Amino acid sequence: MKNSDIPLISVVTPVYGCARALPELYERLVKTLSTITENFDIIMVNDHSPDEAWEVILQLAAKDPRVKGIKLSRNFGQHRAITAGLDYADGEWVVVMDCDLQDQPEEILKLYSKAQEGYDIVFGRRAERKDNFFKKFMSKFYNKTFIFISGLEDDHTVSSFGIINKKVVNVFRTLKEQNRRYKPFIFWLGFKRISIDVKHAPRIYGKSSYSFRKLISLAIDSIVAHSNKPLRLSIEFGFIMTFLSLLYALWLILRYFIYDVPVQGWTSVMVSIYLIGGLLFANMGVLGLYIGKVFDETKQRPIYIVSETTFENNSKNKKRL
Repeated sequence: MKNSDIPLISVVTPVYGCARALPELYERLVKTLSTITENFDIIMVNDHSPDEAWEVILQLAAKDPRVKGIKLSRNFGQHRAITAGLDYADGEWVVVMDCDLQDQPEEILKLYSKAQEGYDIVFGRRAERKDNFFKKFMSKFYNKTFIFISGLEDDHTVSSFGIINKKVVNVFRTLKEQNRRYKPFIFWLGFKRISIDVKHAPRIYGKSSYSFRKLISLAIDSIVAHSNKPLRLSIEFGFIMTFLSLLYALWLILRYFIYDVPVQGWTSVMVSIYLIGGLLFANMGVLGLYIGKVFDETKQRPIYIVSETTFENNSKNKKRL
């Protein structure tokens, strides 16, 4: 590929359940990006959306070859869809954003302008988040829990909406983990990074696919993927329980020999057995989570599978293994 053919900016957006938003997304992206350069492309990754999203992507790609559609063989999840888009992105700068227009295309101008000051990564910070109370509360609770248990930095006001340069994308492609979250991965990479305020729009098209149950599952997967702190907490808690048990045993012995107070029988024994049994099962469960993730990694299955694209799949575009 000639340098003149390499896009200055590539936009990667995972698509799920927002087919109606795609035409407007396309129009606003073209209008915004054209103020920077005409040399750009828009990569829409259809994560097995249940609506007619792929048909819409095909129509947009037929109208404008700068729209590149990638259809995954099944639903792999938002972060794997982002990974697929990044693997196919050629731009000197790559924007990652949602397709539901809560991430506003016009804010790309701010992100790109800030990146030109010498930053490798610029994330958008939602100064005023336009979500319902439950979603904002769960997002904040999730991030606070993630920070405490994982020991990693995170900010619930900073979204995945942002721009990264090609150097960061190339290093991101070397990360092979099955258990993926885009933003923590980018944070872990380092590089020169900053977050700036961007406008966040209310959701008009579709609805969030993240239910309470999915958020809990995502939190557990993220913590296990990025930290072994739960194992350390389990060990520390075990030592604390052992120490307290020894103190209690010493107290019972002193009471028996000094004050001639008999040790209570069945009730105390049963409570102790249930307590210890519950702790053991909990600890084995935490350990089992990590073993399960190790098992998933050893399978070395593809991170995603592409079933169809709207463009020629040449040698430089490879599926992630």
